[in-house]
Amino acid sequence: MGPTHLSLSLAGGMLCALAAAAPASAAPIKNVVIVHGALADGSGWRKVHDLLKQRGYRVTIVQPPMTSLRDDVDATRRILDLQDGPSLLVGHSYGGMVVTQAGNADSVAGLVYVAAFQPDAGESLIDLAGKTPPATTGIAATSDGFLYLDPRVFAADFAADLPAADAEFMANSQVFPAKAAFEAKIEQPAWKTKKSWALVASDDRAIHPGLMRTMAQRAGSATVEVKASHAVFMSRPDAVADLIGSAAEALSN
Repeated sequence: MGPTHLSLSLAGGMLCALAAAAPASAAPIKNVVIVHGALADGSGWRKVHDLLKQRGYRVTIVQPPMTSLRDDVDATRRILDLQDGPSLLVGHSYGGMVVTQAGNADSVAGLVYVAAFQPDAGESLIDLAGKTPPATTGIAATSDGFLYLDPRVFAADFAADLPAADAEFMANSQVFPAKAAFEAKIEQPAWKTKKSWALVASDDRAIHPGLMRTMAQRAGSATVEVKASHAVFMSRPDAVADLIGSAAEALSN
């Protein structure tokens, strides 16, 4: 081999070594998967969905059965498996419990908690709510072990910043979660290995705002605070979409 061939061979080897050492660029996040909370279904996320679609994201809303935490995690992973590429996983309220467990899937790039529970290993929703009780006292149980929010206080305690007609409709169409889902404990919190963001609704009466702040701080979540009710995804869809978009951009860079 002549000197010219030798130098070309060495240069080629150096380029290959440099390429191998260079960090791989993050795959752009274009999938947003949202898990709604208890007492309301996914239709309330329409405005957030539309705002994110306008920004170029593919948005899917999970409709979990709310029969058990395991069933809801399975429903979420079923949707995640259908996505093409990595996903940003978003949870509201009880949906925060779901995404904390479901977020361990390899395809999940990060987590966003919107006025949500953000549990650690061994914690249940009832454990967390019991430590820092919310303002509402309107949660009741059916004879077969499902929970609901008394329609007489639904507007004040869940959706105080929505038009009265919207809050009334939500009260009359609420989704009843199984009490067993609220008692189930988290096994492996995804926020311990993945980046997370949190939105605290400062006027929330369904989850104590102080509890949300404590959970977000414990998880190291980048946090924003919005003056809104528990239904912040409906009353402030702009703020919710902005946080989700910012999280997706941060994970893509």
